Order: sequence, then C-alpha cells, then structure tokens
Amino acid sequence: MSLRILVVEGNNAADRARHAKNRGATPSEAYAEVLRDLAPDAVVDLCFPADPGANLPDSGGLAGYDAVALTGSSLNIYDMTPEITAQIDLARQVFASGTPVFGSCWGLQILTTAAGGVVRRNPRGREMGFARKIVPNEAGRAHAMLAGRPAAFDAPAIHQDEVETMAPGTTLLASNGMSEVQAVEIRVGKATAWAVQYHPEFSFGEVAAIGGALGTRLIEEGFFRTMDELGRWRADLDALDTDPADAAVAWRHGFDTELTEEGRRRLELSNWIAARVRPEKSARGRA
Repeated sequence: MSLRILVVEGNNAADRARHAKNRGATPSEAYAEVLRDLAPDAVVDLCFPADPGANLPDSGGLAGYDAVALTGSSLNIYDMTPEITAQIDLARQVFASGTPVFGSCWGLQILTTAAGGVVRRNPRGREMGFARKIVPNEAGRAHAMLAGRPAAFDAPAIHQDEVETMAPGTTLLASNGMSEVQAVEIRVGKATAWAVQYHPEFSFGEVAAIGGALGTRLIEEGFFRTMDELGRWRADLDALDTDPADAAVAWRHGFDTELTEEGRRRLELSNWIAARVRPEKSARGRA
C-alpha cells in the first residue's frame, strides 16, 4: 500500500504566486515532487493553512496520513498574524495525531513554536543561499536523520529568523556559526518531529529564484555589490541546476558533493522516509 503524505505550505497565496512565477511551481508543489522522487509509491496532498477559510484537517484527519512535511515561508512567526497562528494550530494538531512530521526552515520554526519554544530575528543577519559548516553534535552523529553526513557539511538555506529558545522535549542535533539550532528532534507526547533550519528539498534553481525575488534587499544587506553580481551568482546556480557535474562552477563557490549530488543534498528527507515514515506506517497498522 502506498504512502500518503501531506505537505503543508507555509506561504500565503500572494507569496505562492510570486514563487510560482519565478520558478514554475509553488514551494509545496516542489516539495511534493521531491518526496515523490524519494518515495515513488507516495500519494502527496497539499494544504494551505495561511489562506483565509482553508479547510484544514484535525488530528483525526491527520492520523490518516503516514507523514506530514512543512515547507519554508517568507513570513515571520513573531508577527503572529492569523495566517501564522493558523499554522501553529495545525502543527499542534499534527503533534496530537502522532503522525511523523518533518519541518524545513519555517517548518522548524512553526514546530518549535507549537511545542513551546521561541523564534527571533537572527542577530547575525540573514543566512543566504547556503548554510556553511553545519556540525552535528554527539547526539546528531548518533541520530538517524543525519546518518551518512560528514563531520561538517553545507546545505541550501535562506532565512532571517532562528530558534532562540528550544521547546521542551527538543534534542539539538547540529549547529553552525550562523544559528545554534540547525537540526533538531522534537518530542511532544507520542509525536516525534524531525526538523532543520536549512532546506534539503531545495534545488540550485530554487535558491537562485529566491535570490532573484529578494533582489535589492541582498545588495542592501551586503551580499552583493550590484545587481549584475547577483545575476552572475544566480546564473552559476542555474548552471549547476542544469549540470551538477560542472566542476568549474562548483569549485568557484566551494561546493562539494554534499551539495552537488542530489541524493546527498536530500539526505535528511530520505533518512526520514526510511527510518521514520515507513517503519511508523507499519507500526500503526497501515501496511
């Protein structure tokens, strides 16, 4: 019997439309495609809790899924608008259902907030494009989510906010110089969430598209001196999206196989499906 997975989109309708215009798909659509690549037997549904009047599953409906994945978002949790509080409420329903859950970036922040933690604007600024030198700690080196990762690795990442205070029941798994909380496990009652501040689901093209959408903000923040510089950076990422084996471009940006090999870049998600989603499906009598 196939897996049934729910992808929870973190963006509102306007931001989804902008992303689709730049990249050809919304974040949840792109995330769903990655999950189907990793689990060809998966049936993936999408939901949009940031939309007014969205019909969202309760804990009973969520229990009908084998897994839930939370995308990134351009929102900031501390604004606590209705489109944000609806997502926190849904995350609490996910915990109540006991369904295995994975959060990327905003997904980590939503799950942390739902479990009682605190998110803030990162005083070090934006982590842009790629999180460098993510280092698993002792717990992380022994954890199934990071199985196969080296002593330090890079990953796609774009975020201004970070976890300031971890929720009760959280185990820190990895950190880097920009954010102490880069990977965690969160336990709430019978539920277990795996979450990362980076984006194992992102392609090079998605990073390039978001960089283009941010545009002049990246110049104001000092990442690029001119729009032409930003354009060249985006062109390099698009080149790697087309040909990940382009060694000259990879060398220019200091990318190793943890980024250029798709399977390595998505490792946390493939580990989640293998170590959490499929075994839990069987344990819950859904085989």
